[in-house]
Amino acid sequence: MKSSESLSSFNLSVLWFGAAVSLAEILTGALIAPLGLKEGLIAIVIGHLIGGILFYGAGKIGSDLKKPSIETTQLSFGRVGAPFFATLNIVQLIGWTGVMIASGASALGAVTLSWFGYTNLTVFCLLISGLIGIWISIGFNRMKWLNLIAVISLFIVSVILGVIAFTSVGGEGATRIASTGGMPFGVALELSIVMPLSWLPLISDYTRFSKHRVRGPIFSALGYFIGSTFMYMIGLGAALYAGTSDIATILIVAGLPVAALVIVLFSTVTTTFLDVYSAAISFNVLKKSNAKVVSLVVCLIGTILAITVPTGYYEQFLYLIGSAFGPLFAILLTDYFILGKRKLDGMAHNFAIWVFGVILYRALMALSWPIGVSLPTMCIISIVTLSVNKIFRRTI
Repeated sequence: MKSSESLSSFNLSVLWFGAAVSLAEILTGALIAPLGLKEGLIAIVIGHLIGGILFYGAGKIGSDLKKPSIETTQLSFGRVGAPFFATLNIVQLIGWTGVMIASGASALGAVTLSWFGYTNLTVFCLLISGLIGIWISIGFNRMKWLNLIAVISLFIVSVILGVIAFTSVGGEGATRIASTGGMPFGVALELSIVMPLSWLPLISDYTRFSKHRVRGPIFSALGYFIGSTFMYMIGLGAALYAGTSDIATILIVAGLPVAALVIVLFSTVTTTFLDVYSAAISFNVLKKSNAKVVSLVVCLIGTILAITVPTGYYEQFLYLIGSAFGPLFAILLTDYFILGKRKLDGMAHNFAIWVFGVILYRALMALSWPIGVSLPTMCIISIVTLSVNKIFRRTI
């Protein structure tokens, strides 16, 4: 996208709804299955409400300042902060690219094995990567109608999967999940918060183009909230139905038609495009470069990760994102909305607060908090930020 382009509130809501309609969201919802249906649904809704508010706040900053997400960190961390967090963001986006390609390839492999007796995850990873490369080369704007069709198609198939799952929940699948041991409510809540939290370093990359400074971030948050909540619920119901949180097995048990292969393929491509594009924007903070070239390199590295790294690390990867970006945006949101800072000249002491926040998050993970880890960590960091700011005001 170019700086001269703008996005309507509808465009932004569709873009973020489409980002939420993906296998990664279904997979994370499936991880919550040990909590059970009722408590699982409560955790999903509450977690996404919390995450949605944070999502809106980060998007509003980008919409107001007309800056991409990573550049807005200068507000709290100055010119040194932007390159540091740009590097951190590139690393997480490469990880997300690998996760998305791996989950898409796994789903394709499971269905082709069931229908045709053939599967090859390496081949499917390369296939998805190749399609993402084509998408990057052609550009998002030239393929926006295909993106809309892919999103609508996956949504329809997801509804079908949800109907199959929720009309069958309570059978042998739910019994098998329950027998594996329960899940603390706080863990399920954290898994629901951390997904919208993972998009905070990307949201302003798009809301900065909003035609309406107020409505753009609101519609972005609503689009993502609705899409992600629904995907989580489908993942939860499908896992209870199939008796596993493995997305490949869920698709086989659900008996989705071969047409679902194409939809799964394109949904993975459209969502992963946002990751590689935003990685290119973050890299541009470090060094001016060609966005398409950087996006292709990120896609290539993500493909290598998808082929070589086991997907069992997925849940820990989500927690790693929460520990790094939760404290970061707690400081940024506090500076902008409570302290009213508008100049991109952040103070060095905020780095010390951020490091404390990362350590605090990891320490709280060892405790069984009924409200998860991200929320108490961000609240404590916000209070610390306000307190330290008051001390510095008195000494200056």
